[in-house]
Order: sequence, then C-alpha cells, then structure tokens
Amino acid sequence: MRAKILVSCLVVVGGVAFAMRGRGGAESKRIAVSKVTPKRTLAVLPKSGEGTSPHWPQFRGSGAAGFAEGHTTPVEWDVATSKNIRWRTPVSGLGHSSPVIWGDRLYITTAISGEKDPELRVGLYGQITSVEDDTSHEWKVLCLDKNSGKVLWESTVHQGVPKVKRHTKATHANSTPATDGKHVVAFFGSEGLYCFDLDGKLLWKKDLGVLNSAFFAVPEAQWGFASSPIIYDNMIMLQCDVLTDSFLAAFNVEDGSEVWRTPRKDVPTWSTPSIYEGGERTQVIANGFEHIGGYDLKTGALLWNMSGGGDIPVPTPVIGRDLIFITSAHGPQAPIYAIRTSATGDVSLQGSRLGNEHVAWSAPGGGNYMQTPLLYGEYLYCCRDNGSMRCREADTGKTRYSKRLGNGRTGFTASAVAADGKLYFTSEEGTVFVVKAGPLFGKMAQNELGEVCLATPAISQGALFFRTKHHVVAVAESK
Repeated sequence: MRAKILVSCLVVVGGVAFAMRGRGGAESKRIAVSKVTPKRTLAVLPKSGEGTSPHWPQFRGSGAAGFAEGHTTPVEWDVATSKNIRWRTPVSGLGHSSPVIWGDRLYITTAISGEKDPELRVGLYGQITSVEDDTSHEWKVLCLDKNSGKVLWESTVHQGVPKVKRHTKATHANSTPATDGKHVVAFFGSEGLYCFDLDGKLLWKKDLGVLNSAFFAVPEAQWGFASSPIIYDNMIMLQCDVLTDSFLAAFNVEDGSEVWRTPRKDVPTWSTPSIYEGGERTQVIANGFEHIGGYDLKTGALLWNMSGGGDIPVPTPVIGRDLIFITSAHGPQAPIYAIRTSATGDVSLQGSRLGNEHVAWSAPGGGNYMQTPLLYGEYLYCCRDNGSMRCREADTGKTRYSKRLGNGRTGFTASAVAADGKLYFTSEEGTVFVVKAGPLFGKMAQNELGEVCLATPAISQGALFFRTKHHVVAVAESK
C-alpha cells in the first residue's frame, strides 16, 4: 500500500520537477553512521584538477556535480548598472531548462505559446491544477556565443498544441539539453527527442509517444515532462517515469536507435538519472518513489534497488566520496539516503533502521523537494523550497549548520551550484545568495537578476550563466 500523501503543487525546472508541500517534515535526530571522520573547521574543496573543464555538458555540468573550478567567479553583480554583467540576451517563450556549454557555445531550449503572456506563477503555494492553454506552440533549440551572447543559430523542432498540459509553475521546455562536443540533444517529452550537430543541422529525431507526467493520485493533474537526457559512452540515457509504461532506456547518439529499454515499476517522477563509473561496473542511477535503483550501463540490467523515497521524486542522484546521495521530499518519507556505490540487491531499510550494509546513513525528514543537493568537497548542502539550507558532513550525515536564505516566504527552485569556494543559491524571484563553502555559514553577498528565475545556472571559465524568464544572463568579473 502506498503511503498517504499531502496533496500540494508541483514545480518543474531545469530538467527536474518537484511538488511543494504545505508543511515541512521534522528531521530525525538519529542518523546511522558507518564511519566517523574527524571534525574540521575549514572548507575542503575539490581536488586539484577536479571540475576544471570549460564545458558544462548537461544538467548541473559534468557528472551532474554542480561545480566548476580553476577560475575566479564573481561575488557581487548588478543587472541594473551592468556591474559584472558580461551580456544579457533576450529569449522568447518560456523554458526552465538550464544552459549547457561546449567550448564557446551555449545551448538552450524554449517553448513559445500562442498566448501573449502565458501563465507562470511562482512562490510558495499549494495548487495541483494544470494550465489551460490549447494554443499552438513552437519548440525551439538555440545556440548562443558564450562570450558575447549573440544568437548563432536557432531551430524550430516542432509546432502544435501540446499533447500534455503543464503545471502553472512549469513550462513546456523543462528538460535541459545535453552535448558531448559533437551532438546536441534536446528532449521535449511528448513532443519528441531531437539530435543536432553543433552547427544546428538536425541529424535525427525520435517520437517516444505521449509521456504523461501527472500526479499519480490525481491523474487529470498533468504537470509536464522534466527529466533531462544525458550522454555517456556514445549513448543517450532517458528516464521516463510516467503514468503508464515507465522505463529507463539508452539510445545510440549517432542515429537514435534503441540500445536497451528496462521497464520501471514506478509512478511519475521528474528526476534526471546520473552515471557512476567505478569499480567493476558502470551504473545508471535513477531516483524514484517505489523504485530507486542502479542499472548496468551496457545492458540496462538492474544491479540494486531500494524503496522508500518521497512519492514525487525530483532531485538528481549525486555521487561522490564512494556514496550515492538520493533525496526527495514529498509525502511522509522526505529522506536523504547515502548509498554505497558497491550496493547490490535490495538495499531498502527495514523498519526503523537508518542504515545497513549498503546504506551508510540516512536522514528521514531531511530531504530536498525541489533542488538537487550540492556535494562540494566533504560537505553536502541541501536547500528546501522555502530557503531552509543545511550543511552536512557527507560521510556521516552530521549537521554542521542550518540557516535560512531569504525571508521564508520566497520559493527556491533552481539547484545550487559552486565554484571558487563559493555556493550560489537562486530564489524564484531572481535573488542569488552567495555563501562561503565550508562547515561555518558565511553569507558573502545577495544579488538581483531582475527577473523570475527557476532554472539552474551553468558555470564556465569563471562566468555564471542564468536562464531567467525572458533572458540568458552572463555574470563574470570585469576584466
């Protein structure tokens, strides 16, 4: 029997989606610990060379890590006065997909409604109904010059009335594109999967049918597709958890042919999968409600599985320090799980246990709803929809501090990113909080983007790239 849930509203952004609860769950004070590490008072940042690539090829960058190193990133900026604003390019339509970057090119997606001012409602509220917009839409992929913001090319991939409705906080371009330096892949759910070369030539397209991402308890509440594609080992990985016939699949990036498809027994989810390469096997890791799991990259065979997630899972699995961090925060569970990368079989926690041979630690009630957590150095940073942010020791789950960003009445949707010893948290209203990395809280600055922002930013060579409601904005220290 499924756990009872609290009906709330769903938000979709940057390749992930999430629902918003009316009340938060209390965090358990007991945490199972398999290994205790010494206390530290200084931030431990990524190792030299980690995250130094200029590319940001998928949702949250390489490996979905969410950080980029090797350059100084800005602390303060001002859109109104253009302080530390490199460029600001207008983009038509709505899209919560994040920018992705390869070299000097930046790629985004958008969906343009036939309505002049399509509904997009932000903030903390509870509403599950869909937007009624049956106008013809245009779905587009755009390429911008990373250094100037100039639009190099754009392509309309589909036109028509959306096959599935969206939530009032979502768009019809939620899934972040992906690139491997040769291909650019854009996924629009029921409107199809498209593959381009870097210069905008359409190489192939694929219709995967109607992918109805609706609230399983109220199926008529359609909220829009959001899981993003990732490219690895010449394959595109797609997680399609929908009302009927959910699956995880791999497609050949060269021609779109299906390599394997594994059914998933789960309700609709909005999480992007992650890849773990290590040990004797490379895994595709999928978040879920009834089925969290790791799958063999080459065959799609299930390697390990776990039940007990939140009933509307959204955050992408985060991997590091030989652990897989899974979190979700809808329904009574709202857990964080730190699962060992060596896990095999059914690793579900039994009864009131908070750990086992395969789960290093867990924190019931401590999970994120909207944002994918940020693992930066030895600390795991989790920010909830109301701006409540917690820093934990990644190895043990021990809380080092808990602080509120904003006034508690502002929504937070975009996932946090990091660079240069700084953490960047973006509110829905476009306020970016810059926080010093480490076990002691230190707010460095608070900056305004001047527009609503629900998409996770990208980082490349010291610049941050924000997708706001009507623009892409490049923020970097003035030379």
